[in-house]
Amino acid sequence: MENNFKMVAKTFFGFEEILAKELQMLGAQDVEQGVRMVSFKGDKGFMYKANLSLRTALKILKPIYFFKANNEQALYKGISGVNWSRYISANQTFVIDATVHSDNFNHSEFVSQKCKDAIVDQFRERTGQRPSIDKVHPDLRINIHIDKDQVSVALDTSGNSLHQRGYRTATNIAPINEVLAAGVLLLSGWDGQGDFLDPMCGSGTFLAEAAMIACNIPANINRKEFAFEKWHDWDNDLFDSITDSLLKRVREFHYTIKGFDKAPSAVSKAKDNIKNANLEEYISIEEKNFFDTEKTTQGKLHMVFNPPYDERLDIHMEEFYKNIGDTLKKNYPGTNAWFITGNLDALKFVGLKPSRKIKLFNASIEARLVKYEMYEGSKRTKFQTQEPDNAAPVSDSNDQ
Repeated sequence: MENNFKMVAKTFFGFEEILAKELQMLGAQDVEQGVRMVSFKGDKGFMYKANLSLRTALKILKPIYFFKANNEQALYKGISGVNWSRYISANQTFVIDATVHSDNFNHSEFVSQKCKDAIVDQFRERTGQRPSIDKVHPDLRINIHIDKDQVSVALDTSGNSLHQRGYRTATNIAPINEVLAAGVLLLSGWDGQGDFLDPMCGSGTFLAEAAMIACNIPANINRKEFAFEKWHDWDNDLFDSITDSLLKRVREFHYTIKGFDKAPSAVSKAKDNIKNANLEEYISIEEKNFFDTEKTTQGKLHMVFNPPYDERLDIHMEEFYKNIGDTLKKNYPGTNAWFITGNLDALKFVGLKPSRKIKLFNASIEARLVKYEMYEGSKRTKFQTQEPDNAAPVSDSNDQ
């Protein structure tokens, strides 16, 4: 289609494949995986849909110009080659986000400043006026990416990172990012076809994301604003039509989603966030210490959680992770238990063999997403104490 254009969805390391699958399911064209990104094609309506729907995307960028630059003069000239009046007026505001991987340019702040000068000078020469910089709430957010001498200029269609869903107003120490939580859930195979438990739910992020996946609720339906709403070609009727179409695909959920936390303050915050997300009918949250609980549901239980591993949290790491393993082994037969941790040494204290191990990053912290399969009856003992002779290695290929 001639109205289609290229876009780039940014994501976390390890989520490229599931983001590509999300895009394909939405109907994107020419989907290609990269490192921490997936490129694709679609029209303006699809741009709206991608921002509303994608669970594992941090940003959706719309590239508009490419050129080569080895020095600041070439950079200035290249940015000046864009007709900026197509995207912004002299009385509006903008900001530039620069990412630089080049020996020719040492600092992203310098690149941002040089690009800003080129844009402002173009307006001054043509109109005698100039747009202003607004770092907090700009009318246009411009993304500059330099790799060696290759410069990519893109418009940020999203604005603030898409992990800012709009439902989480209360957080605890070290809350998990919403996009990271959604990616972990999708990697774990969560599809809403069973009961779900987060036994250390904190401010409720896994619970909210699990419910939205189970019910096919668009990830960013609660978000207040996207950057494209300030663009010259903003189409409110098209956006409303796409939103209505997505909401018609919401499905019923016939199982349970439960959260535990031993801290009353965490339970209160989680309940507030779940209420903000309009997900109260699907989720129940109780004040409980996971180590004092046991499985109460019939059939397979899907468990995903983010145990503490941060030095700010006052726990004895060895004992804590041993208790996780003991509780799973004794009290949670018939459970697929997944958790993410940035404390790689702590994993050896769990005392169970993970059946999967996936390398991820939580912010700048290298982490592991691990899976423990807790069996019913005799299998339970057999599979936790020994591996069959022909067992495959537990590490995924990307766990390096």
